[in-house]
Amino acid sequence: MEFDLTWILLGLPAAFALGWLASRLDLRQLRIENRQAPKAYFKGLNYLLNEQQDQAIDAFIEAVQKDPDTSELHFALGNLFRRRGEYERAVRVHEHLLSRADLSRDDRDRAQHALALDFLKAGLLDRAEEALHKLEGTRFESQAGLALLAIYERSRDWPQAARIAQRLQATGQADFGARLAHYLCEQASHALDRQGDQATALTLLERAVAESPQAARPRIERAGLLAAQGDAARAFHALAELPTHAPQAVPLVAAEMVRLAQASDQLPRALTLLEENYAQAPSIDVAEALVQARRASGTTDGEARQGYVRHLAHDTSLIAAARWLAGEPYAPAETHAAVQRALEHAARPLARYRCAACGFEAQSYFWQCPGCQAWDSFPPRRIEEL
Repeated sequence: MEFDLTWILLGLPAAFALGWLASRLDLRQLRIENRQAPKAYFKGLNYLLNEQQDQAIDAFIEAVQKDPDTSELHFALGNLFRRRGEYERAVRVHEHLLSRADLSRDDRDRAQHALALDFLKAGLLDRAEEALHKLEGTRFESQAGLALLAIYERSRDWPQAARIAQRLQATGQADFGARLAHYLCEQASHALDRQGDQATALTLLERAVAESPQAARPRIERAGLLAAQGDAARAFHALAELPTHAPQAVPLVAAEMVRLAQASDQLPRALTLLEENYAQAPSIDVAEALVQARRASGTTDGEARQGYVRHLAHDTSLIAAARWLAGEPYAPAETHAAVQRALEHAARPLARYRCAACGFEAQSYFWQCPGCQAWDSFPPRRIEEL
C-alpha cells in the first residue's frame, strides 16, 4: 500500500492553522484575566478610599480568586478582615501566606507580623506572644517588642516587661528608661504587697533610680519605703534630691517632705528647697507645704497663712482662698461657715488630677492612667493649675 503524500501536504497547513488558533485563544483568555484582576483590585482600592469596607472585601476576594499567587492582595485582604473585627478570617489569610513555599523571606516576616497583630487584636495574648517572639532578628523586631510590652503590661508580667524594655533600650532607637523604672517600681510594689520583702523592694527601687535618674516615681516610692522603716533622715534625703532630678514632681510630695524634715530636724533645708521650687514654678501644693513648714518653724499662724494670699497674686486659686479662709478668725461664725462650705464645694472638682492623654480625672495621682493605660500622662498639677 502506497503512502499518499497528498494527505501530508493537506494536513500541515491545517495543523498550523489549528495551532495558531489555539495560541490566539490562550492569549485572548490571558489578556481577559489580566484585565479582570487589576480591575477588581482597583475597584477594591476605590471602595477603600470611599470607606466602603464590605464592598472592598468582596472586590479583593474576587481579585485573589483570579490571581491566587499575588501576596499583596492577600495582605490587603487580611488587613481588611482585621480592621472589620473578623479576626478568624484574617488569621486564615495570613496562615495561608505562611504556608506557601514560594514566599520570599521579607514577605514571610511581614505575614508573621500580620498574624501576630491578628492574635493581639483578637485578645489571644498567648498566641500573639508566641508569634511575636518569632520576629526576633527581623525588620519587625522593634514593632514586635512594643507589642510584647503591651501584652506584658496588660497581663502585669513586670519582669518580662522589664526584660523587653531593656532590650529595646539597647537598640538606641528610643529611650525606654522611664518605662523600665515603672516596671521595676511595680515589681517592688509586688514584693511589698505579696511577700512583705522590704529588702528586695528597696533593691529594685534603687536599681530603678540608677536606670532612670530623671524619673520621679522611684525616688518617691524609695522615700516612702525608708519612711515606713522609720529612717526619716534617709527618706528626707531621697525626696531632697527630687528638685534637682524631677522638679515638676515636687508638688506631689511637698507635704511629706515637710513631715520628714520635722522628724529628722532638717526643717530649714526643707524650707529652702520648697521656696526655690515655688519660685521656679508656683504651685498650690508647694504653697500649702510652705505654710505648714513656717508654722512648724515658729512663725505665727496669721503670718504663715499669708502664703495663701501671696499665692493668689500668682493664680486666682479657689483652693488657696478656701485654705486661707479656713483659719480666718475675723469673719462672723455663721458667715464664715457658709462661705467656707461654698468655696470648698466649688474647689473640690478643681483639686483633682487629669490625664493629658484621655482626660480621665481622679482625686489621687496615678503613674499609669486607669483610663487609657498611658504612663506619666498625669501632670503633677491640680486641674485648677492647668
